[in-house]
Amino acid sequence: MQGAFRKVYPGFVQLTAFVSMNLERHIKQHMDLHNHLAKGETEKAATIKTFYDEYFAVMDCRRNSTSRTVRDVFQEHLLPQGKLTFRGRTVDPAAVRRMGLMTVEGERDDICSIGQTLAAQELCTGVRAYRRVHHMQAGVGHYGGSAVRSGTTRSIRCCGISCTSIPSRRNFLISVIPERAKHANPESHGRSHITSIFRIGPPCGAFGMTA
Repeated sequence: MQGAFRKVYPGFVQLTAFVSMNLERHIKQHMDLHNHLAKGETEKAATIKTFYDEYFAVMDCRRNSTSRTVRDVFQEHLLPQGKLTFRGRTVDPAAVRRMGLMTVEGERDDICSIGQTLAAQELCTGVRAYRRVHHMQAGVGHYGGSAVRSGTTRSIRCCGISCTSIPSRRNFLISVIPERAKHANPESHGRSHITSIFRIGPPCGAFGMTA
């Protein structure tokens, strides 16, 4: 079988590391889950269960891929130095031009600290200033400790943290699509004109869109 017996970085090892960072909080959350179920508070219980269904969904990664990422991204910082290569070619973020760039960070993120994702704004110098936006979500960590819910504002999961989406994300999309696209179908808010959405830069938090 292709891929059988490959050496991997086990997902449970990474999960154990994540849980150990906030062990008391995770224990409390599961106690709260039990108490909500015992009291018949199904909606509150479902919120906690949904979070952990995603949080515990880990998988093994190829050992070589993981070790290269740790070395190249976190230890040697090859990308900002202009030394990162892919298939023999140098990766140059400054060569990116025809796209919009939105970076998102969480105020209490203890995995990707503030400024790590924002660095993508400095690396992508070819993206025009009016096509850039940075959002720092107050009060949330890496996995989105708070989400805004109301009749007019919903939350989305953007690279690990929850952020209020409809006004900010829609305005960002409208600002980066071509003028002709805006007038072609005002109700679409640019959705039909998006050709690709992709992540760039640090492990999480930045995404780009070509229009």
